[in-house]
Amino acid sequence: MAFKVGITGGIGSGKSYVCQILEKLNYPVYYSDAASKILTDTHPIIQQGLIDLVGEEVYVDGKLNKPFLASKIFQDDELRMKVNALIHPIVRQDFSDFASSHSPGIVFNEAAILFETGAFKTLDFNVLVTADLEIRIERTMMRDGLSREEVLQRIAKQWEDEKKMELADFVIYNDGRPLLEQIDQLILVLNQRM
Repeated sequence: MAFKVGITGGIGSGKSYVCQILEKLNYPVYYSDAASKILTDTHPIIQQGLIDLVGEEVYVDGKLNKPFLASKIFQDDELRMKVNALIHPIVRQDFSDFASSHSPGIVFNEAAILFETGAFKTLDFNVLVTADLEIRIERTMMRDGLSREEVLQRIAKQWEDEKKMELADFVIYNDGRPLLEQIDQLILVLNQRM
């Protein structure tokens, strides 16, 4: 069995960067958000479910019409929860298959809303990557070309780091502190837990 480790962090925290370092150290990383995008375009249950929830125009030429779906779920929390309830179990199963194919050993699952969805409960260990709010805002504005207000709207949809810290088994501070030292410490802890 693989030892399954979740990695999460708010928008702009640098969780993907931490995962890229882990991949360079030869650890397999499953990127939930990227997998979700692929599955949303290809998985028949997700496709039919989204059509049932919001209508045929959610797909254009077999590809998800992201702006259309975003416009539907941005203002409607109940609909967003239904969409998440449709997609997340399938993504979780896909990660489970990924972990099985990389067994035994440590397998990482990068997911933006790991705690919010409850997916963290299905993993053996959970890591939070965190950074100062202003650093996160600046990184996201530069990376995504968003305004400060747009970044703050996205941050508001996620849990605050303080709440996530209560559930995390390990915290990486991506705010100028040496990252490699923290990742080395994480790997030490994980090897002791396996």
